[in-house]
This record gives sequence, C-alpha cells and structure tokens, in this order.
Amino acid sequence: MSNKAVMRESSGLGRFNRIRPVTNFFFSALFVLLALMTLLPVVFVFVISISSEASIAANGYSFFPSELSSAAYEYLWKSKDYIGRSFLNSVGITIVGTLLGLILTSTLGYCLSRPNYRLRGLYTGMLLVPMLFSGGLVATYMVNTQIYGFKNTYMSMVLPGACSTFYVIVMRTFFQTTVPDSIIESGKIDGASQLRIFTQLVLPISLPVIATIGLFLTFNYWNAWYSAMLYLDSNHRELYPLQYVLISIEKNISFMAKNEEFFREESMQNLPSETMRMAIVMVVVIPIACSYPFFQRYFVGGLTIGAVKG
Repeated sequence: MSNKAVMRESSGLGRFNRIRPVTNFFFSALFVLLALMTLLPVVFVFVISISSEASIAANGYSFFPSELSSAAYEYLWKSKDYIGRSFLNSVGITIVGTLLGLILTSTLGYCLSRPNYRLRGLYTGMLLVPMLFSGGLVATYMVNTQIYGFKNTYMSMVLPGACSTFYVIVMRTFFQTTVPDSIIESGKIDGASQLRIFTQLVLPISLPVIATIGLFLTFNYWNAWYSAMLYLDSNHRELYPLQYVLISIEKNISFMAKNEEFFREESMQNLPSETMRMAIVMVVVIPIACSYPFFQRYFVGGLTIGAVKG
C-alpha cells in the first residue's frame, strides 16, 4: 500500500471507524450489563420456583430464600403423563403451524411484490380490510366450526393463525425493497419458472425476514391457549396444548388458595400455590428460549448469502 493510501486511510474513513480501547471497553461493559439485566428475571423466577411456601410467606420473593423446596416441580411431575402429552401437542402444533405460516406468508408476499401481477391491487386491498375491520369472534367461530369442520381437531390450533395480514405486508415490502430485480431477470433469461426463481433465488437472500417472521410465528403458536378454549371440548383433553393445560392447573390452584376454608387443612398446607406459578413460567419459557439460537443462525447467515455482481 502506498504512503498516500495509508495517509488517506488514517485521516479519512478508516480513522472515523476506528474505536479506541477505552470506548470499546465501555461498550462491552454496557452490553454485558444489558445481557445480565435480561437474564436476571429468569434467574429470579427460577429461584422463587425452588423456594418453599413457608419461606415466601415469611420473607416474600427473594434471591436468597431461607428454605429450598422442589414441591412445585413435584406437583408437575405427578401429572407428567398428562403434561407430557400436552407438551408434545404444543411442539407438533408449533412446528407444523410455523412451517405452514411461512409457506403461505412468503408465497403470497412474493406474488404481491411482483409489479406485473394483474391481481396485485385486488388482493392487497383484500388484505388491508381485515387489518382495519375484524370479522368478529362469532363469525370466526362459525366459519371454523360449521364450514371448515375444525371443531375438536388439531387443525383448529394450526390453520386460523397460519397466515397473518401484517406478516404478508412485511414479506411483500421486503421482497420489493431488498430483492434485486436483476436476480429475478437473470432467472427468467435462463428459462427458470417462477417457482424455481422463488425457491432457488429469492428465498436464499430472504432468510433474515423469514427467520424473523418464523420466530414470531413460533412464539405465537407456543404461547397459544385461547384457540384451545374455543375449539376443544373437555372430552378431548388429549388434544390440549401445553399452555392451556398449565393455565388450567394455575387457575385451579388459585381457586383452592382463595377458597381454602372449603378444603382440608392438610391439603392446603402442601399446596405450592406461589411457587407453582413460577414453575409453570419456567416450563413455558425454557423450550422457546432454547429455540432462539436456531433462528439467530439465519439472521447472520441471511445477511451474507447472495449478491448482485456487476
């Protein structure tokens, strides 16, 4: 490198991008602090879940309980067959629903992003109307149960939330602003079909938005319990997802705690009402938290895949 280039780098953009060691240290300390602040509530909830009811009654919620107990997890373990089945239901519903949602959202968003698609304006208007005016709960229930026949089926947990208007708009905007037209034109010149262009050229450079929407869909399906309350009867408990089962357990414990005068005293003494809530939170949060690194891989990978070469 010539002396002029070195001087230009030291006095121009290179100098502007250079970070001093002291500044780098403070930025690193800030991010470590933010990470600890994010992790601290999870640790606090876990500590409460392994605390005894007597310790919580005497000292309240504390990082350092006077007595530890696994009673909350033992109560959950006694129902391991029931909770285990609901856990598998939630895993299956989440996987199938996320994949189906990504397929529907990405294909519809890609069609609406193409300027030569004739029905683009019509379908865009049809998508915007539900964002402003909802059809209502009664109409939604009647359509899913009477027309589609989703009552007491797994499809009632999957299909109603598979395609979101907001996610379609996000996909369409991403395809319009980020995917270069030269890539699509090159595929057309080579004689590729629209399906091949979409799967082999568009999707590889769209991994950031796909991973983002996939993460949102995963959260929505994993935390869903309202659909089970609407579409599943009490005689179809084998279809219950994990969230609905845990909420039912928590409500029953809360009801017994509020009406303890109607129950036996020895049963109420062994009832971990406070720690049970925290144990339920841990059971719900840990699996979905473990899925985040999987999506994070594609956040980084999607930024480096594909480019338009001049």
